[in-house]
Amino acid sequence: MSVLIPEIRIEGRVANFIKGGYSQAGGLTAATLQFSLPASFSGYQKLWNKEVTFFLNAHDSKPVFRGYIKRIKENLEEVEIFAQDALGYMLKGGNKGQASIALTDDKNLDGLTAANAIRKALVMAKLDTKIKTDYIGDTSPLVSSSDPPLRGTKKIIDIIKELLKRAIDNTGSVPRTNILKVGDDGTNPQLIIELESNLDSSPIAHTFTEYNNITNLKIVNKKVPTIVIVNGKDGVKGTFTHDTAIDAYDRNYLEVSNDRLKSPAECKDFAQKVFRSNLTTQYEYGIETFEGSQLSENDVIRVETEDPKFSGNYRVRGKKIAFSKDSFAIGININRKPPTLAEFIAQQDN
Repeated sequence: MSVLIPEIRIEGRVANFIKGGYSQAGGLTAATLQFSLPASFSGYQKLWNKEVTFFLNAHDSKPVFRGYIKRIKENLEEVEIFAQDALGYMLKGGNKGQASIALTDDKNLDGLTAANAIRKALVMAKLDTKIKTDYIGDTSPLVSSSDPPLRGTKKIIDIIKELLKRAIDNTGSVPRTNILKVGDDGTNPQLIIELESNLDSSPIAHTFTEYNNITNLKIVNKKVPTIVIVNGKDGVKGTFTHDTAIDAYDRNYLEVSNDRLKSPAECKDFAQKVFRSNLTTQYEYGIETFEGSQLSENDVIRVETEDPKFSGNYRVRGKKIAFSKDSFAIGININRKPPTLAEFIAQQDN
């Protein structure tokens, strides 16, 4: 087996780092890279906003992380560096303020699909030289930026959120959203739109087994919305309340909008699907492992155990990597419907 040698490059030059950590929580949040350099590193005062890349293996063609340095902190022994990826850069536009554009009747994003509207918004904000959209794809189903039109001064990240929430795939038993994540072509960060993966039919990106490559596992039990209110087109509404779930989980409210729904009955049916969708993702797991560095948000992995009811497919939500010059550890957040994998792990410990 080849030995992985982590490497950090600043403006393309290899940096003699001491240790570091990478984190990607998913869900339209910026990935971060924190690492330390020797206090003797020259020129660190001029590193702000410089491009930094992190490779878990120095020989890889694409980095795990590509971003820009945002904070520098010096102490007697080392210099601590904090960087964010393209989403972080997009949020701030490379500065301290929020990246925003003014949309008027004369200058707007009207008549475009979500992907083309995002592409044009980046050009208007002069972010297109830092953040590329060559492989962005588009939402499923396609939605229009004119339904309704976007007006006023809006943050780029809010424009993206607004467009994505319009695109809900309602063809299956549970609704699926579209997500936007950051990829890399080896030279530039690339924004990519994907439909939320289907655990039953999406290809398996990696397989983990209880004895071979899982070193630890943690579980987070999220709140399940038991009263779901859906706002449809032209003011129509529908509410789904699950009385049995209220007894189990208490009253947790969720309000969503879907302009494709035109009657209270459609809204109520969609609210029921939203409830089922949240129920299946009630549990999030944290796997600690030494594999899976290439996994990204929305990938589907398979977990194999001796007990079939705990085996199955899980969706990747986020990833963390702690590393030094000669070691690394990977943490992957995943979710799936219960029964919980943690229960199985507990059984093996007894």
